[in-house]
Amino acid sequence: MNINLTLIGQSITFLIFIAFCWKYVWPALINVMEEREQKIAAGLEAADRADKDLELAQKEATKKLHEAKEQAASILDQANKRANQIVDEAKQQATAEADRIKAAAEAEVEQMANRAKEELRSKVAALAIAGAEKVLQSNIDEAANTELVNKLAGEL
Repeated sequence: MNINLTLIGQSITFLIFIAFCWKYVWPALINVMEEREQKIAAGLEAADRADKDLELAQKEATKKLHEAKEQAASILDQANKRANQIVDEAKQQATAEADRIKAAAEAEVEQMANRAKEELRSKVAALAIAGAEKVLQSNIDEAANTELVNKLAGEL
């Protein structure tokens, strides 16, 4: 065997192999690498967009949270003001009701005092009449009259 012939055969086979790879394998590899490069570029671009969207969303969320806190504080202030107003109105109503009840109680006490005075007057009148009747009955009785006159005379 001749080494030169073997080297030449191997060189020709290698050149055929290179030509075959150049024609069929290399373009397929280039296409796959280009597709992968495009996918990576698209992924990076999407990641950048996602980062920007995330930042924008975070800013928007912070802004809305701030607005919500302000609105909640405003609502809380309004609720406190309304609660104070309701308490003041209730105090005023309670004071008015107390004054009305006090006035009614005073009127009732005065009415009861007047009734007691009238009752006392009628009892005093009845007692005076009863006393007068007793005095008159004792005056009508001649024996008692004589006895009274004798007592008075004895005292004088």
